[in-house]
Amino acid sequence: MGLTAEIITPERKDERIDELRQSGLFENKAEIVGCCIKLLTDNVDFKEMWQDNFKSISDFIRPHGRIFALSDPGQDGMRLFYEPVSKTCFLYNCTYYGHVKSIALAIAGDFLEEYHSIHSRYSVHGAALDIFGQGLSLIAPSGTGKTTLSYGLLMEPRTRLVSDDWFYARILDDVVMCRASEKNVYIRATIQKTYPEFASVLSATKLDEGGRGIIDIASILGGTKKADSTVMMNTIFLERDPGDDVFYGMDVKEALSYLLDHNFCNPHMLICDERKTRLRTKFFKEYFERTDIYMLNTIEKPEESLDRLKALIGKK
Repeated sequence: MGLTAEIITPERKDERIDELRQSGLFENKAEIVGCCIKLLTDNVDFKEMWQDNFKSISDFIRPHGRIFALSDPGQDGMRLFYEPVSKTCFLYNCTYYGHVKSIALAIAGDFLEEYHSIHSRYSVHGAALDIFGQGLSLIAPSGTGKTTLSYGLLMEPRTRLVSDDWFYARILDDVVMCRASEKNVYIRATIQKTYPEFASVLSATKLDEGGRGIIDIASILGGTKKADSTVMMNTIFLERDPGDDVFYGMDVKEALSYLLDHNFCNPHMLICDERKTRLRTKFFKEYFERTDIYMLNTIEKPEESLDRLKALIGKK
C-alpha cells in the first residue's frame, strides 16, 4: 500500500533538518542505478535492512536524494513529507521497512525523471527476469500474483532474476535496457509455503513487522540465478478479472490505457501531476513499442498461469 506525500517547501525542509542536528541518527548511503540515496534514521533495524538491501556507495559521494525515517511520539500515525527540489523525504512513525525501501526507489525515480537526457532512465514498478538472454517484465497491481509467478519462472533453467519488485529502464535506439534496483530482494516469509527452497534461509532471516526480510537469491538458488541487467523483450500485464479473457496480446495503445487506468501500477510515486504523467506516458510508449505485450488474467490456478508464461517463453 502506498503513502500519499505532502509536498513541503525548501524552507520547511531546512527547518526540519535544523531540528534534527543533535539527534544522533544512523546514516547510510546506497547506490540505486547510479543515484546516491541517503538514509537517516533512528531505527537500527531500518539501517541494517537498508545495508543488506542496497548496493553501497562511497561516503564521499554527495546524495541525489535523502530519506529521514524517524519516530515521532508526539504524533499518531504514519506521515510522509517530500521536498522535491532537494529530493528530501521525511517519513514519521513507520514500522515497516517496505515503505522505506519503496520511498528510496521513488526518490531515485523522481531524480532520474528530472535528469532528462537522450537516454534518460525511468523507474518501472514491476518484476524483471532474464530468460534465455531475453528480458520479461511482469507489471501489475498488487494482489494479482506477480511475486508467485516471478519466482515460479525463476525456478526454470537459464532464468535469472533482475528484480522482483522495481527496476529502472532506458531506451537505447531500438532496445530497452533494464537494470536491477537492489542488491538483495525484500521478500515475504510466506513465499516458503509455495517454494520450500526458501525455508532454510528465511528461518535465519530477521523479519520486519510486515513479515518480510532481506535475502540473497544467489545463496539459495545459486550465483547464476541473479542478473544485474537484461534487454527487455516481453511485457506481461497481470489482472484478476472473471469477465475478461485469460490470455491475449495487446497493442501499445491498449497497454498505455491499462497503465494509465491503474496509475502506472505504482502506488509509491511521490509526485503525480500532469507533467509527470506526460513524461511517464512518453517513456512507456517507447518502452512498449520495443516489446511484445500480453495480458495474463490470473483467475486460473497459479500453476496454469505459470504454464502459459512458460509456453510463451518456449516460443521465443
